[in-house]
Amino acid sequence: MEGLIMAELKMKERSVMNEAISTQTEQQNKQPGIVHSSRPVFEAKDFNLWYGDNHALQNINLTFNENEISAIIGPSGCGKSTFIKSLNRMVELVPVVRTEGDIVYREQNIFDKSLTVEELRTKVGMVFQKPNPFPKSIYDNVAYGARVHGIRKKKVLDEIVEKSLRGAAIWHEVKDRLNANAYGLSGGQQQRICIARALAIEPDVILMDEPTSALDPISTTKIEDLMQELKEKYSIIVVTHNMQQAARISDKTAFFYQGYVVEHDDTKAIFENPKDKRTEDYVSGRFG
Repeated sequence: MEGLIMAELKMKERSVMNEAISTQTEQQNKQPGIVHSSRPVFEAKDFNLWYGDNHALQNINLTFNENEISAIIGPSGCGKSTFIKSLNRMVELVPVVRTEGDIVYREQNIFDKSLTVEELRTKVGMVFQKPNPFPKSIYDNVAYGARVHGIRKKKVLDEIVEKSLRGAAIWHEVKDRLNANAYGLSGGQQQRICIARALAIEPDVILMDEPTSALDPISTTKIEDLMQELKEKYSIIVVTHNMQQAARISDKTAFFYQGYVVEHDDTKAIFENPKDKRTEDYVSGRFG
């Protein structure tokens, strides 16, 4: 009896994911005037990473295109977050990390000495799992990056803050309390403030590491809707444990397992017609 119940639940889960994929396809088809090229924004080439003696990422070869949402899925400990933090070299903050191979951003190796970490992180913004606003006002949170880059004129900062808050779809919720502490906002609002803070430095790519895992369903929906809007201007790479979310929001999906990329394809193909048995087992809920 228990086996029958589990099988029924898995069938329902697959049905929900298929419905999500169909909905995403319909939404994309409603925008016939929007045509984007498939130029690569990031390319990992035979990339390997070790934490001390632990070979955490093994021979990663992946390409991410501009103006697309790319999802990275896989069980806990498979290397998803390690990889996404490698794209802006944040992983190097761990002293025992060692890498081999290349990661190319816009035809430039990110490990080349001619590209500083500061330059890279200006172009490649990051939004973390838990909202992490600074203990400052909403205004100061969003203006932080601009000030770091030497912008001091109040009028210019005002414009950047408003533009970024509008871009993060939260301007109308906070415009009358910009001087209030960002900690007074809800979790979902705080996460959108963090997205606004990332947008304020005008990045090219936005990395998101489980951006909705700490949020309620309503806030999650707002962030997902925002991501769909943002991909018209930015390339987005998102790590998620939520396979239904990956099916809803992404154009491409990469499945990581034990430090390897098992499969990388259009999201529809990954969820409906995976080529590898391990991918099929994971997306159908047999493990993970």
